[in-house]
Amino acid sequence: MSRSTTPAQTSSDTNRQRLMGIGLMCAAYICFTLLDTTAKWLNHSIPTPQTVWARYVCSVLIITAFINPRSHPGVLRTRRPVLQMIRSMLLFASTVMNFIAVNYLQLSQTMTIALATPLLVALFSGPVLGETVGKGRMTAIVIGFLGVLLVARPGFGGIHPIAILSVIGVCCYAAFALMTRHLAAYDSTETTLVYSGLIGAVILSFGLPFFWQDPPSTLVWCMMAATGLFGAVGHFCLILAHRHAPANVLSPFMYTQLLWMTLSGFIVFGDVPDAFTIAGGLVVAGSGLYLLNRERKRQGMIPAAAD
Repeated sequence: MSRSTTPAQTSSDTNRQRLMGIGLMCAAYICFTLLDTTAKWLNHSIPTPQTVWARYVCSVLIITAFINPRSHPGVLRTRRPVLQMIRSMLLFASTVMNFIAVNYLQLSQTMTIALATPLLVALFSGPVLGETVGKGRMTAIVIGFLGVLLVARPGFGGIHPIAILSVIGVCCYAAFALMTRHLAAYDSTETTLVYSGLIGAVILSFGLPFFWQDPPSTLVWCMMAATGLFGAVGHFCLILAHRHAPANVLSPFMYTQLLWMTLSGFIVFGDVPDAFTIAGGLVVAGSGLYLLNRERKRQGMIPAAAD
């Protein structure tokens, strides 16, 4: 005679799944921290375009080893090929801007600016996806951008002007995120993942003879391969995390990357964030967490107040 599942067992299984999802989410952002740290370190030994090339080619090779037409028949078929290419180009542009910016900025500074991504997604989700942006959300978005300005302090002796590239990169990544949400209605996650790095790998492979510089040591070769590994594993962890827990549970843990980036910058490069970076990071993270909370209320996860 089979035993029925009790509500307590169901709740326990759900909690276990969510904890696993949270763990995978944190692991993903640790991988992304290692990716940026490795890229910053590599840029002292090889040209930045070569670092970006290594990140994309190695990542594409790793991903296609697991997700390919043999293991996933039809994975290369997409109902929106043009959008997939545009999305891949946006990710490529974001990576290039970020890898250049980390040459001049602390990892904690680039990460604080990157935390503006959910704010931009919320801002443009109205005109692009037809979602409503209420007064409360708009206020949080404005406050969050003020936090970014607190870090950059343009015209007031702030960080290196190259920070504008970091801002442009964040805008590209926000557009990439919006397009990812749009494509979810047409293509599988595996198809979208395979297409993600194709543009970057193809463009830079054609340009390789113009910027290639022989790596000066075996360690540099290993770190080049590591960029692709960290990127691929990070994205795999994100996918697995969302299979174990809903997005509204996982999203707040993206802000743990600010901690990892600050620690990594201090340990590897001896960077100590100044008071403006810390304050700006708290403002941006606070605004982002507010937006996530509003999103949970909007979806009926929590009783919503008037916006």
